[in-house]
Amino acid sequence: MKYSLILIIISSFFVSCGDDAAQPKPKAFLALEYPTPIYKKVEFPCSYSFEINEIANLKSPKIKNPCWVNIDYPLLDGTIFITYQPVNSNLKELLMDAQKLPLEHTVKADEIEGDTYINKKKRSFGTFYEVYGDAASQAQFYLTDSLNHFLTGSIYFKSKPNFDSIVPAANYLKNDIKHLMESVTWENWSPQHQPKDSLSVKE
Repeated sequence: MKYSLILIIISSFFVSCGDDAAQPKPKAFLALEYPTPIYKKVEFPCSYSFEINEIANLKSPKIKNPCWVNIDYPLLDGTIFITYQPVNSNLKELLMDAQKLPLEHTVKADEIEGDTYINKKKRSFGTFYEVYGDAASQAQFYLTDSLNHFLTGSIYFKSKPNFDSIVPAANYLKNDIKHLMESVTWENWSPQHQPKDSLSVKE
C-alpha cells in the first residue's frame, strides 16, 4: 500500500512538471536601438531634391521614371517609396488622390492622424499622415509647391504588419520622413506667376 502511494506521488510530480513546461510563454520583442540620424543631400535628374539619412540607400524602382525613387533601409527592413508628378492644371485631382491613400488602411488601422505642413519660405505645403495599428503602411505624406510639383511618400516594411513589433522602426522612419519634407527644395518654381488651381494658403 505504501509502495503504491509513493508511485502515485512521484507520478503526480512529473505530470505537474510537464504541465508547467508546456505552458505558452508571453511574446517578447527586442528593444531595438538605431543610430542617431545624420542627413545628407541627394540630387538626381529631377526638379526637386531632399536630404536622407546616411544609413539609407537611394534606389530607382523598376519603372521608367527617374523622379520616382525608393529610400531603402536595410537595417530596419523597410522602405520609403517616393513618387513625383508634375502639376499641370490637375492639382485638385492630385490632392484628392493623395488624401484617399491613407483611407485605404482604415480597415486595419486603429487610428490615422494628419498634420498639416506649411513652409512659405520654401513654398512647400502638404500633410503628414501617421497610421496606428496593423496597417501595411505606418506613415504617408504629400508635398507640393502648388505650381509645378507634387510629391508623395509612404513607409512599407517587408515583414508582415504587426504594430507592436515594428513600432521602434516605424517611429524612426517617421522622423526621417518629417526631415525629408522639411528639406525638400523645388528647383524651378517662381512666385511671379500662380495658376488658378494653385493651393491657397491663408496668411
